[in-house]
Amino acid sequence: MAQASAPPDTPGIRPGRLKVFLGAAPGVGKTYRMLDEGWRRALRGTDVVVAYAECHHRPHTEEMLEGLEVLPRLHRDYRGMEFTELDLAAVLARRPAVALIDELAHTNVPGTGNTKRWQDVEELLAAGIDVMTTVNIQHLESLSDVVEKITGVPQRETVPDDVVRRAHQIELVDMPPEALRRRMAHGNIYAPEKIDAALSHYFRVGNLTALRELALLWLAERVDETLQRYRAEHGIGGVWETRERVVVALTGGPEGETLIRRAARIAARSSGGDLLAVHVTRSDGLAGASPAALARQRRLVESLGGTYHTVVGDQVPAALLEFARAENATQLVVGVSRRGWPARVLAARGVGDSVVEMSGDIDVHIVTHERAGRGRGLPVPGSGLSRVRRIGGPVAGLLLPFLLTAVLRADAAAEALGLNLTSEALLFLVAVVGVACIGGVVSALLASLTASLLLNYYFIPPAGRFTIHGANNILALVVFALVACTVAAVVDRSLRLSRRAASATAAAETLSSLAGGILRGEQEVPDLLERTRRTFGMESAELRPRARDRDREAVLAPAVAPAVAPSVARDGAGRAATEEIRMPIGEDAELVLRGRALPSSDRRVLAAFVAHLTAAVERARLAEAAAEIEPVRAADRMRTALLAAVSHDLRTPLASGWAAVSSLRSREVDFSPEDREELLATADESMAKLNRLVDNLLDMSRLQAGALTLSLRPTALVEVLPLALDSLPEAPKCEVAAQDLERVPDVLADPPLLERVLANLVANAARHSPPGRPVTVAASVLASRVELRVVDRGPGLRPADRERAFAPFQRLGDTDNTTGLGLGLALSRGLTEAMGGTLTPEDTPGGGLTMVVSLPAAPAPVRDVLA
Repeated sequence: MAQASAPPDTPGIRPGRLKVFLGAAPGVGKTYRMLDEGWRRALRGTDVVVAYAECHHRPHTEEMLEGLEVLPRLHRDYRGMEFTELDLAAVLARRPAVALIDELAHTNVPGTGNTKRWQDVEELLAAGIDVMTTVNIQHLESLSDVVEKITGVPQRETVPDDVVRRAHQIELVDMPPEALRRRMAHGNIYAPEKIDAALSHYFRVGNLTALRELALLWLAERVDETLQRYRAEHGIGGVWETRERVVVALTGGPEGETLIRRAARIAARSSGGDLLAVHVTRSDGLAGASPAALARQRRLVESLGGTYHTVVGDQVPAALLEFARAENATQLVVGVSRRGWPARVLAARGVGDSVVEMSGDIDVHIVTHERAGRGRGLPVPGSGLSRVRRIGGPVAGLLLPFLLTAVLRADAAAEALGLNLTSEALLFLVAVVGVACIGGVVSALLASLTASLLLNYYFIPPAGRFTIHGANNILALVVFALVACTVAAVVDRSLRLSRRAASATAAAETLSSLAGGILRGEQEVPDLLERTRRTFGMESAELRPRARDRDREAVLAPAVAPAVAPSVARDGAGRAATEEIRMPIGEDAELVLRGRALPSSDRRVLAAFVAHLTAAVERARLAEAAAEIEPVRAADRMRTALLAAVSHDLRTPLASGWAAVSSLRSREVDFSPEDREELLATADESMAKLNRLVDNLLDMSRLQAGALTLSLRPTALVEVLPLALDSLPEAPKCEVAAQDLERVPDVLADPPLLERVLANLVANAARHSPPGRPVTVAASVLASRVELRVVDRGPGLRPADRERAFAPFQRLGDTDNTTGLGLGLALSRGLTEAMGGTLTPEDTPGGGLTMVVSLPAAPAPVRDVLA
């Protein structure tokens, strides 16, 4: 398909302007509105011509053409048929001020020129001709797949979104779904013979509502883009409160959920308010927020209908306000600082105070919470170091300065190196830095103190005493101590940040690997257990009932036992684990890991694995419960169908045959040869029907017992319907009209069972249809299924009675065996569901009842696919 691009401008000619009338569905009045706008401009003296208008034989639309200049169409023959198209050359030669062109997404007949009509429109715009056109939301290229999922109808004609976006004006032609369906029922959109199928398929209330929402949302986004572009072009940086947008700042702290809920309530006060959550990370990616807490808060934001964002910035207030202004936010929610009063007194202003001062026209809400003023807690010195380094650091801080002093005091070394006081101080500084790399800031401070004392005693005159002569020597010693402490602190911080970065990178890679495994289908409990064991280097990982639930182990075992054995991994010697870690999985189980002790950072990552394991166990339980219930439901449906057949379908042939045989055996009546032959024919026909019903019942009995496999194969509806009508005990009292049966693909069904279903539904519809009103049997395609509708024009059925109508032996009261709903509905639903389909009732537009049989479409033959 050709891609949309900006039309080339002809030098000296102003490009034409495009106005698009956008509709949610056919029939909303786009063409009528376009012609009405054409009349309005023509009455003002504008040169307006109708280049192409498709009225679809609608009288009110055709009346709008009277009095407007209509250009002749271009006639083309294609594959033995004549088509009419837009005559682009005639429009360019006529050069009107405004051209009205219907159906922007239309595909031109080959040989006309451009492939698509929107390409014709772009040529007219490049020639300086204004164009007004129409298009439906389902024809936009970005939404065609979404519309197909909603309606089940593929969209073969589309127009690139950019073509419509670049329109000078876009006007939405809107109509409520109920009003559009009334317009359809009155015959103002489609021909009468197509009304029923359209109302029950494409023009359902749900479909029209979804299409209307798509059109409104798409146009709202375009309006917002236009507003943002206008603000940018005019340098408007202030907030325009066209829509409430509430931004909530998250730190990953425990107060986050309180802030999110408060912001959600603020956004909910205005219709259409947006909720945006933002977390500011440092540019080095080493912010101290808990990933697990942020993940929980993100899920909460999304569950409340908001969006979650992450921005990078070292200055948190500036980053928050920059994001808020970029999103045109009207309100910003931040929490009261968790810093204690000493930190608030001694340190700089908090984020909240800075945001309030810099906010400008954005309203700022400072929300209190239970953690306000309680402090953030102090880090434990050396907590990230191993035990060896925590011990070795202070030892090195004491010994290394003494060793360096011994080396420098040796006469041979001093003479060979020729060192002075500055060089000796720098060597001690290197030793302090080395100690900081080993044991952290505490060890470095100890080394700095030791080095200062040794430097004073042995190397600063007068040597051998803790005294200093000369201002320069005093300054050198003080500077050395300060530099040593500062360098030690910087090195220690750098090492800590490096360790945190490595830990964060490892955690991110682990969680990314877990997410990738789930996307690849590794969602079963054994797979997740094995991945958990391998990720954390444990000897074994298994699921067990909780200690307090040992008496319920038999109940829990079926859900988790199949997942335990494949995941347990021990070493060859069978050594006992050094530590046992237990994590709760749901309400009844726990994850037991045996192996090494896990640090707190690994336990945070382990929490993510536990969450996935909990979901996997719950899925396994639900799947098992569903598998246990499904055979019971299937047996109940089949039992219902069998009872209905025994009580209803066997009665008629049995009674007819019995009456015929009894009459023939009677000696009180002398039958003529013709009467005797007629009675014998009645008995024979009744016994044949009885035999056929008994065979079907036996087949269903075998099916219920699992001893019979359904013969599902591609079945043509156009072939089954005549057989179903022939199998009726008596001819329907009204005409049966078939629509579109030959246009739908074959269904995957058992032909004899489908024949019985159709026979029961047609008989029921004929029994309730008034004289002279035909029963309609129509077919349509919805996604990968085929829907067969049996439509009557009878009294219909109240919604409260619909499910009761499918109960066996029901005639809506059981008071009259000649009226009411047929008893074959229970059998029909049971047989339909046995074939993988559904049977549901719907109201017939204009009065009556429609029975909808939905069956899977049969796969296309290979030769059709290759063709």
